[in-house]
Amino acid sequence: MDIRFTESRPSTLGVEWELPLVDRGTGDLAPRAPAVLSAVQERLGDPDRVTEELLTNTVEVVTGVHDTVGGATSELAGIIGEVIDAAEPLDAQVMCSGTHPFAQWDQQEITADSEHYTTLIDRTRWWGRQMLIWGVHVHVGIDDRDKAVPIMNAMLAYVPHLQAFTASSPFWGGTDTGYASNRALMFQQLPTGGLPPGIDDWTGFETVVDDLTKTGVIDGFKDLRWDIRPSPGWGTLENRVSDGISTLHEVGGVTAFVQCLVTALSDRLDRGETLPSMQPWFIRENKWRAARYGMEAEIITDAAGHERLVTDEVHDLVQRLDPIADRLGCQQELHHLDTMIADGASYQRQLRVAQENGGDLRAVVRHLVTELRESL
Repeated sequence: MDIRFTESRPSTLGVEWELPLVDRGTGDLAPRAPAVLSAVQERLGDPDRVTEELLTNTVEVVTGVHDTVGGATSELAGIIGEVIDAAEPLDAQVMCSGTHPFAQWDQQEITADSEHYTTLIDRTRWWGRQMLIWGVHVHVGIDDRDKAVPIMNAMLAYVPHLQAFTASSPFWGGTDTGYASNRALMFQQLPTGGLPPGIDDWTGFETVVDDLTKTGVIDGFKDLRWDIRPSPGWGTLENRVSDGISTLHEVGGVTAFVQCLVTALSDRLDRGETLPSMQPWFIRENKWRAARYGMEAEIITDAAGHERLVTDEVHDLVQRLDPIADRLGCQQELHHLDTMIADGASYQRQLRVAQENGGDLRAVVRHLVTELRESL
């Protein structure tokens, strides 16, 4: 199978942010996305900037192509402002996290008239219906398709960093799961979800897609739901690790982190270097540790098996990536990761709010709604 990779200007950006809608009175999920989408698309005059998702309680905000993180977050703020305004007369509000604190998966409506989503649910059944989860996807442009797979493989070492800092799904159906990111473990139950398989180069990627297509696992490469994957149509590497991120500032920090990492790895390839990789069992263990322990995870940092607290590792990475951030114009956003270390991740803030309110998870929803709005 010959898969064309649309070469992009290196380090360009695009962000996709999935946003659940909640009822103003109850805090439960509200199936009002179709009405919100209609209103926002009419206001923006661009149907591609706000799109439907699997469930009618969700809208996805999609940026255009940007050179800087600041440009992407500015566009996100404007579009989400329109979503909030459109939801207001429908008694709906906008929040974001990896899971809803107390909503029940079997009470949600699936988006109608979508062959893609109908096929997904028909194949995955019980597990697919439980995908009451949200995430943020960050695309970074790559100028040569032969870089895509080596950079993807090297980026797997940073899955726990991204997982820990965006962990925002401690609750599931009203239960404190004990995990920082319950979403991470839910999502990998899908047949093509989770970590990518071992692939050495672009030909290997084409072979995997060909095999999975022939055997009916997927209809095309877009059905691959790997945590990190090439996106040939856009000419990007797409990070899909992140839980639904609760504030615009955090989206900016994580986007800058991904942009700087991909750029640093691309630069190394340009210098003729071979990118480092880690054993698959270390990568799997790291993902689990970050999902379980979040910001308190001790992660494996190299193929030799050295370990370190994820927050210490990210703090040092921010310093090392600073010259690249300066070049890309995202120093302020990258250094927000240190603020996230000080303030705690979303899952920590949610747990604190629940504790302060005697376990009332409606208070957590109100907190998430307020936090997102104020961050804009």
